[in-house]
Amino acid sequence: MEPDAPLNARVQDILHAIVRTYIETGEPVGSHTIAERRANRLSAASIRNTMASLADAGYLSQPHTSAGRVPTEKAFRDYVQTLNAGRMPSADAARLRIELMEAPTAAARVERCCHILTELTNNVGITASLPPTVHELDQIELVPLGDRRVLVILVTRDRTVHNRVVALDEFVSSEELVNIRNYVNRNFSGWRLEDARRELLQRIAEERAIYDAVLRKLTLLYRKGLLDVDVAPVVHMEGASNLLGLDLHLTREKLRDLLRALEEKERLVELLNRVLEQPTGSLAVHVGLEEAHPAMKELALIGISFQMPSGIWAKIAVLGPMRMRYEKVMGAVLQTRRALESTQF
Repeated sequence: MEPDAPLNARVQDILHAIVRTYIETGEPVGSHTIAERRANRLSAASIRNTMASLADAGYLSQPHTSAGRVPTEKAFRDYVQTLNAGRMPSADAARLRIELMEAPTAAARVERCCHILTELTNNVGITASLPPTVHELDQIELVPLGDRRVLVILVTRDRTVHNRVVALDEFVSSEELVNIRNYVNRNFSGWRLEDARRELLQRIAEERAIYDAVLRKLTLLYRKGLLDVDVAPVVHMEGASNLLGLDLHLTREKLRDLLRALEEKERLVELLNRVLEQPTGSLAVHVGLEEAHPAMKELALIGISFQMPSGIWAKIAVLGPMRMRYEKVMGAVLQTRRALESTQF
């Protein structure tokens, strides 16, 4: 069998039976086991010959001369292309909706999904939310902290709360902060932040700002980013300890490197962006992540990227071993996406 030659139906059926058996047992698979499981019976010798051809083509490996065969990354990739997402149990689906409804904001719901996916799949849950590029101001609150520091609380119309502490170049009294807050909320509530910043800058530049005490003090806060919000992705990851019980053929040092890599938010964002490159809303199943990190060679990631009704872009994914139960995880990711899209504020 040529390495790149397409598999005929019978050979592919045998290969997928090997993959399913290996997922269930975690042990090398022998020809007798596959012969006993097939509805259309073939002799163990026939299956053994097919397995030898699959090994030559790179679909199977043999850890020991007397052992059965183990599906390779190539075999898993062929296998997942034929799968459909499993159906989530109704009790889990109901619990998912209830837990998401309890979260106060869209971003909080994305964070909650990380925990839920970890529990449902016993793997590693990873979620990321990217705030919409267009924000509308609901209101601001300014809280004096002393030492010329002010806590700026900015609430946008999607109910997202942005907090930031700024240090001012001169003293601003509590009464002046109240006046600034009232001025901004009265004049710009409901405005897009970009438009509000542009209008404020124009007002500050006009001569009347020289005579308007509120605008003069407001200038201090504007220069510190009064109406700016952070648009960096917010990333969450849970369940890394679930990898400890897997036989990933890693040394202790490499396993430590893997766990350390999963703690790096930038690496997680890079991983999600690399794997979830297909069109928005399409479920991605990526087997073998060695290009993301050498220690991820035997891992797979299932995820999806989409925009929520609030405007937030969400990425939700499950990271686990190549021998994970793909249909179950695919179903969990898709059901979580549907729950996020259907829950409204």
